[in-house]
Amino acid sequence: MKKLLILLISLGMLSCANETPKNYVMLKGKVDNSKSSTLTVMGKNYKKEIAIDENGSFQDTLKVSNGFHGFNDGTLQSFLYLKNGYDMSLNFDANDFPASIRFEGNGAVTNNYLSEKLQFIKREELDNYRAYFELDKEDFDAKIMDVKYKMETMLNEAEGLDPEVIELERKANNDLITFYVSNYPSEHYNVTSLKKGQPSPKFNYPDINGKNISLEDFKGKFVYVDVWATWCGPCKREIPFLKELDEQYDGKDLAIVSLSIDKMENKDKWLQMVKNENLQGIQILADKDWNSDFVTSYNITGIPRFILIDPEGNIYDANAPRPSDPRLKELLSSLNI
Repeated sequence: MKKLLILLISLGMLSCANETPKNYVMLKGKVDNSKSSTLTVMGKNYKKEIAIDENGSFQDTLKVSNGFHGFNDGTLQSFLYLKNGYDMSLNFDANDFPASIRFEGNGAVTNNYLSEKLQFIKREELDNYRAYFELDKEDFDAKIMDVKYKMETMLNEAEGLDPEVIELERKANNDLITFYVSNYPSEHYNVTSLKKGQPSPKFNYPDINGKNISLEDFKGKFVYVDVWATWCGPCKREIPFLKELDEQYDGKDLAIVSLSIDKMENKDKWLQMVKNENLQGIQILADKDWNSDFVTSYNITGIPRFILIDPEGNIYDANAPRPSDPRLKELLSSLNI
């Protein structure tokens, strides 16, 4: 009898070993208090909507490229790792998201780790760089060492992770620490020397007609400065939103100033773009592109950059939301502009 049992177990193991791996993901689960009829899974060049029934249950197969994906139910969004061959359930309560996310089945270990990691990022405010860069050097170093230790411990104690995920996580953790450490000197300056209420660095540059425009010209108004250049793709994508902003706030206590850092030798190109695109607001050209006083005083190393200055000429927000960001209008509305 014992020999028969051993034989059956061996055959069972052999059967499993010879089974053809699935070339798709089986994803199922339940959403409590769902506010949507679909669960959308998104990856690089991939998107699939999975129906959620009236009981909150869903099930479907997904043929994916192995890697990180996002998922949402229309209002709530998080991330998961998918690998063809996974047979996994995803369960959560829309009223307790993302804390309630739980995975079960093949792939659950990796995804429960990922869910825990995302909550760790929130708890440690790793998505809020200001909370780190405003610390003095001693406190910053101690905080970074603590975060590094916790991330390493979390990864080392997570048994059964996919090997490729372990490597990705090690690299992500190292990249995160490197980002904070390498950017601390410049960003510490930004968040301490360029604090709300500090006098703003000044500008005094020519507009399209050659007339010098200075910050003092807008005393009594909020000034929204857009630092951009004609060669900057992300800057140009903000143009339609800037035009809409200028139209909406025309006649109100908000001056919209677009400060180009194109090189002086490309002045004609700047003028032509202002004309061809019918750019609105106040258009001025800095005198020494990246080395212009206003640009270096704000420690600007990437564009577009948006700055909000208050009616007294003081900094209100040295890193204001972009025109395309809904938070900008919420901010302006809160200022009764």
